[in-house]
Amino acid sequence: MALFDKFAPILAQYARLDEAGANPFNITFDLVLSPTEAMVGGQKVLLLGTNNYLGLTYDPAVIAKAVAALKAFGTGTTGSRIANGSYGGHAQLERAIADFYGRKHGMVFSTGYQTNLGILSTLAGKNDHLILDADSHASIYDGSSLGHAQVTRFRHNDPDDLANRLRRLADQPGEKIVVVEGIYSMLGDTAPLREFAAVKREWGAYLVVDEAHSMGVLGDTGRGLAEAQGVEADVDFIVGTFSKSLGGVGGFCVSDVEGFDVLRVTCRPYMFTASLPPSVIAATMEALHQLRTRPDLRRQLTDNAQQLYTGLTDLGFTLGPEPSPVVSALMPDPQSAFVFWSKLLGAGLYTNVSLPPATPKGLALLRSSVSAAHTQAQIAHAVNLFAQVGREMGLIPPAQADSRMLKAV
Repeated sequence: MALFDKFAPILAQYARLDEAGANPFNITFDLVLSPTEAMVGGQKVLLLGTNNYLGLTYDPAVIAKAVAALKAFGTGTTGSRIANGSYGGHAQLERAIADFYGRKHGMVFSTGYQTNLGILSTLAGKNDHLILDADSHASIYDGSSLGHAQVTRFRHNDPDDLANRLRRLADQPGEKIVVVEGIYSMLGDTAPLREFAAVKREWGAYLVVDEAHSMGVLGDTGRGLAEAQGVEADVDFIVGTFSKSLGGVGGFCVSDVEGFDVLRVTCRPYMFTASLPPSVIAATMEALHQLRTRPDLRRQLTDNAQQLYTGLTDLGFTLGPEPSPVVSALMPDPQSAFVFWSKLLGAGLYTNVSLPPATPKGLALLRSSVSAAHTQAQIAHAVNLFAQVGREMGLIPPAQADSRMLKAV
């Protein structure tokens, strides 16, 4: 048996996609023109699948800070945070992100994925319990499996099921750590965080909230779902990423829990990975400043998300249960998703294909993500292209006047 024979079904599927010229996993952007446009295969395309929520990747001030740091400090640190990889900017960003969330402690990681990998595997020891929402991101599952804690899943967004799980664990030794997300990345739905917080208080658990897709999106100041639902005091650890609303790369954890800094010498994914380049740190600092001082970006993002969600719903597509910057249209099966994606790309619109096991309930999705940088005209154009392809494939009614809202997933 050859080493990769175990992946034969996946390899066969990829081969069929390549033969059909419609492989969404092999896309290369020849040139990115702006937060909303790029060149792919010599064709200009509208970007509707980048998670660039506030459109800050080409902000002049962000770029200027990155260039200045690049010239001053070079291309990278060539070391981990516990070796030579801690520069003044790293500590400055940790203080800034902690201040943004009103927390005492902050810690910066090289990626958002690595944040969950490190925090969850370190917080929960072999006698502890991690209780995860069933629809949690892969990084949460991977961080849970990397440690030695017992892992328990509860039904997605179900406070009663969470309470039942904690009740069954009440007499078992060890800490109980509940992990949920602000906005879930596949269907764009939010957690009932107020109810989860009440359950957490009742059973004396800790609560970790991943605000990766809700930072810069929800809350009066953009701190995420915990701020929006008024339960920040009940959240013990907030984790997130710089690769969505802040347009860069990296991750963070903030907390008020005493003894937090011991994580710096116990969290292996933090200790043994090269630290972020100073140019990335500087760009992130400026992007965070933009988030804090430009609430208009968040308002524009909300308006754009509502426009896309309403437009696709009115056409007859089945979407997630609520509007957010993540707007996913349910496809009948993976093959339909691939064909739909290919036709959209051919028409000049880039989206994402999302398939099991990354998606809940085994769904095949055409996933879009909206940016504050999109214009109303661009969103309208995207809706028109969805209409064109959807009717061509027989997935929505032939005329908009006959369309009906389908029951949300």
